[in-house]
Amino acid sequence: MPSYKAPVEDVLFILNDVLVMERHRNLAGFADATPDVVEAVLREGAKLCEEEIAPLNRIGDTEGCRRDPDGAVRTPTGFKAAYDAYRAGGWMGLSAPAEYGGQDLPTTLNTVMQEFISAANLAFGMYPGLTQGAMAALAVHGTPEQKQLYLPKMVEGAWTGTMNLTEPHCGTDLGLLKTKAVPNGDGSYAITGTKIFISAGEHDLAENIIHLVLARIEGAPAGTKGISLFLVPKFLVGEGGALGARNGVSCGALEHKMGIHGNATCVMNYDGATGWLVGEVHRGLNAMFVMMNEARLAVGIQGLAQSEVAYQNAVSYAKDRLQGRSLNGAAAPDKPADPIIVHPDVRRTLMFIRAFNEGARALALWTALSSDVAHRSEDAAERQAADDRLGLLTPVVKGVLTDLGFDCTVKAQQVFGGHGYIAEWGMEQFVRDARIAMIYEGANGIQAMDLVGRKLGRDGGRAVMAFFGEVEAFCRDNGQDPAMKPYVEPLAKGLGHLQGATMWFMQNAMAKPDNAGAGATEYMHLMGLVALGYMWARMCKVALDKRGEGNGAAARMDAKLVTGRFFMERMMPETGALSRRIQAGSEAIMALPAEMF
Repeated sequence: MPSYKAPVEDVLFILNDVLVMERHRNLAGFADATPDVVEAVLREGAKLCEEEIAPLNRIGDTEGCRRDPDGAVRTPTGFKAAYDAYRAGGWMGLSAPAEYGGQDLPTTLNTVMQEFISAANLAFGMYPGLTQGAMAALAVHGTPEQKQLYLPKMVEGAWTGTMNLTEPHCGTDLGLLKTKAVPNGDGSYAITGTKIFISAGEHDLAENIIHLVLARIEGAPAGTKGISLFLVPKFLVGEGGALGARNGVSCGALEHKMGIHGNATCVMNYDGATGWLVGEVHRGLNAMFVMMNEARLAVGIQGLAQSEVAYQNAVSYAKDRLQGRSLNGAAAPDKPADPIIVHPDVRRTLMFIRAFNEGARALALWTALSSDVAHRSEDAAERQAADDRLGLLTPVVKGVLTDLGFDCTVKAQQVFGGHGYIAEWGMEQFVRDARIAMIYEGANGIQAMDLVGRKLGRDGGRAVMAFFGEVEAFCRDNGQDPAMKPYVEPLAKGLGHLQGATMWFMQNAMAKPDNAGAGATEYMHLMGLVALGYMWARMCKVALDKRGEGNGAAARMDAKLVTGRFFMERMMPETGALSRRIQAGSEAIMALPAEMF
């Protein structure tokens, strides 16, 4: 049976020492987030995830959800009790506004909790995760009446939320959607259509489910310009939040999927269901993007989370499994064989995963902190800089952390050899669960095109140039320190590759757009490696300072420095290959006629 231990110490190192959250005490909600409070919150969240949620992961996978003949969906054994514990602890409203019953703590802390819960039980964590995204969309685009009626119950966890975009004939190209909305004459609309792949669309964890649904009002323009967003509750809501009649929305079927069996992925049928407009008419995608961007960051963290829990179990196995002898002679002469962790190739595998996990965690939290600054700062310039960084890094966090997170989960499975392929060890479930993160909330190829096609050129390239400038300044300020050279020199070289690839796009993609499409995924990973490398260089700078403090942290800091060196020596050099692939252009990719495939 696999186990999970939340990496609280590593998170505290990043928050307190690398990102220095206390510097942001001027932001709303940060004054209460003292180091002591942050540690207490995270240790309590870790306890919940380790003791109550993680033990249900295997149960959720084997039992799955089941649909009754009347369309009601039952979650796996233990999920309801665990959700009640999650709700009772106030975790749903950790970073929600106090005016709706939330604790108004930094979003960064909720991001940490998303990693813990996703590593403990990815399928379970999707229920509250989607609700928090729906809350964010309503908080920005809902009417005052909608906010007062729905948000307190959602923040409490009594009601959950979903997002309904995909239809059988359209996924990425939402301009093709057919779900229609007909005005009822009283300010509400009758919503009719079918949505598929709706995570947490129907379940027994909460008394009501608030669906956010994209639909087209009769007579609306074709394409994405004619899409509006609607709030459609499972049960109609009366004065004071009292539940009324069942609405015309139901689960028509449960999808049979590769993984995340404990989450109800539903076909949702809307049969004249009553809904209310959220935001402006024909501006539904604008409103939904608030939720989609929240979800994309959360999904990136899911990739990290599966890699982390898989890594922990692979390390445990490698220390116990006896196979062969060390190349340098018996490491455990009193045993019939040595533990496989003595073998360089096993260590290479584990070090790759560890280096990814710790760098990805820092990148995810830096991005989350940028979100807090963008939404809470009173300084306009500071808000803009943080929002620029958030927009630039969102597709990188989603695409790179899920691609590499899946790769690392497979690598961890490989450490087990044949046992990794057998269900009882739990590794094959981690692999199956991790796979979806590369697909939903915008497949990773779409993330790459979003980065290259939209984010690079936005505002004259302001965001990417600021990123380049920040990394360049770090390299310049630290490049003469002999202890930092093993970290700064590879980072500077990787940044040069990224800048060269960016310039190549500027020179070759305008006249021939296929060049951008052909190199987009490589570019996303190139930027991801540079961003991860920047996080590693920052962490190693702090580790060098802290290892001399004599407070017992020296061993942990030494491990951080060794892992950072591994990243720079073994992972960062990939930037050169990625740059060369980008600059190969699109000719070979596009030359073959379709009929020859």
